Amino acid sequence: MSNDETFAAAYREHYWAVSRFVARRLDGRTGEVEEVVAEVFTVAWRRRTDLPATPLPWLYGVARNCLANAVRGHGRRRRLVDRMGNDETAHGRQTVAGPDTDRPGSWVHEALGRLSPADQEVLRLTAWEDLGVDEVAVVLGCGSRAAAMRLHRARRRLRAEIDRLRPPAAEALSEEHRHG
Repeated sequence: MSNDETFAAAYREHYWAVSRFVARRLDGRTGEVEEVVAEVFTVAWRRRTDLPATPLPWLYGVARNCLANAVRGHGRRRRLVDRMGNDETAHGRQTVAGPDTDRPGSWVHEALGRLSPADQEVLRLTAWEDLGVDEVAVVLGCGSRAAAMRLHRARRRLRAEIDRLRPPAAEALSEEHRHG
């Protein structure tokens, strides 16, 4: 198979996985998802001779770099808007959610949000992208042992945050299961 055919196969097979990967990390900024995914596959096209036999973890690694660039660009645009005085907070308009707007399990997301970006990423790679430790190592650009250690530590820190934030009702249910 030629490099062009290898790229075409990777694109067909992994476009939607890469799109979901990017969308989950851009937190509702859907306008940027297509731009970032296009950049991922542009890089993959330019480096099609480097595409590994199992390209998805490699594509996720490229996506992480493209996302970092997009996030930096978003931050620069946000600061510019703030300086221009067009930001909602500059005008005192803030939306306050009602008490019944909590999503089920939102405390788990809150616990995840309290972790470092590196911990969040390793947990997302295993939970959202369903990657094994060897594939996580490819995405993160480290060895398998280092990836396994990062995952272990991130899981331990997430458990500690969940225990700190766990709602009383969840604790009672957990207690019932232990003694029930």
